[in-house]
Amino acid sequence: MTDTTPNRNQMLYSQLRDRICLLDYPPDTRLSEEALAKEFGISRTPLRRVLARLEDEGLVQSVHGVGTLVTDVDIHEMQHVYDLRMELAQLIGVLGPISIDDRVIDTARGFQQRGNDLAALPDARAFARLNMDFFDFGLSLSTNQPLRDMSERLYYRTARIWLKSISRMDLGHEITIFRREIDETANALENGDVAAAALIRRAHISMCVQRLKKT
Repeated sequence: MTDTTPNRNQMLYSQLRDRICLLDYPPDTRLSEEALAKEFGISRTPLRRVLARLEDEGLVQSVHGVGTLVTDVDIHEMQHVYDLRMELAQLIGVLGPISIDDRVIDTARGFQQRGNDLAALPDARAFARLNMDFFDFGLSLSTNQPLRDMSERLYYRTARIWLKSISRMDLGHEITIFRREIDETANALENGDVAAAALIRRAHISMCVQRLKKT
């Protein structure tokens, strides 16, 4: 299959977004266009399009005379974003919910296994990666593209908050709570109930916000 320019740009965007959300690029990191263009083997024109997209989504900012800097994020500043995320989460089960088949159930069970593996070998970065992957899985439960786009945009604006806060939290306890969410979601999907799975996600977002506020 030919690797088209849009595909390459999307891959670059996804990789840079992941690096920001996993704190490989901590807040205030300066992203060098020269270094990134060399690393990914592209010209600066498509790179600048990707950086502009990241800036539009609030993950970086362009500072005159300095360059492109990774932004910081705070739970209290993002409260309204979380409020909207909770409302959008439940709509996944209402607007264009998919039909549940064996593939979806097998995927959910795969996340259960990954959760078990994480509990056996706790790691903050692996937790964050699993959370991101599980979020993407949740989006796949709806065919409503505008809903998916908005949910994704808001999720990645807040994704770094947990990883920034984990040093002040109990990682083992957070993994236990997350495994519970995965198990509850898998059970709902095994019963063909996307709406229930969506409400489970909404409830866990709400509980996560309350825990983060206490850190």
